[in-house]
Amino acid sequence: MAIQLIITGGTFDKYYDEIQGGLTFKNTHLPEIIKHVRCTIEIRMEIDQLVDSLEMSYSNRLRILELCKQAEEELIVITHGTDTMTDTARVLGEAGLEKVIVLTGAMIPYTLKNSDAIFNLGGSIVAVQLLPAGVYIVMNGQVFKWDNVEKDRERGIFIQRDSKRDS
Repeated sequence: MAIQLIITGGTFDKYYDEIQGGLTFKNTHLPEIIKHVRCTIEIRMEIDQLVDSLEMSYSNRLRILELCKQAEEELIVITHGTDTMTDTARVLGEAGLEKVIVLTGAMIPYTLKNSDAIFNLGGSIVAVQLLPAGVYIVMNGQVFKWDNVEKDRERGIFIQRDSKRDS
């Protein structure tokens, strides 16, 4: 059993560029993370794009869908920016592939202190092995079905769409 890890960028892979004075992309941190956490399941990585999800177009999402269709693996984890993760999940969910697809990301880049990147990636790697076929988002220690999740921008977390909470 192997997991296909499709890397699309997002905050997960950003780093602070001290020359430009902002967050940008250089390369993915995923090989380093996988080595560091000593993951023993085979993970096949593919960098599709390194882009902020706010800059993702519908054609970018179709490219991700095509990679999922072409993947030999039935288990797929996608790192993605959180701002439009639900949009990509919708494209994948509506395609109805007979695979387990989990999207995850980070609110704080991996390279910065107190990042949630490793926690979310670890949760995704475990979840993709246990869930039935379908498309899910794994964030904040929870698993969400693609058609019942939204980003709560005020609190910086993902929540079920049908259960907005006051906490």
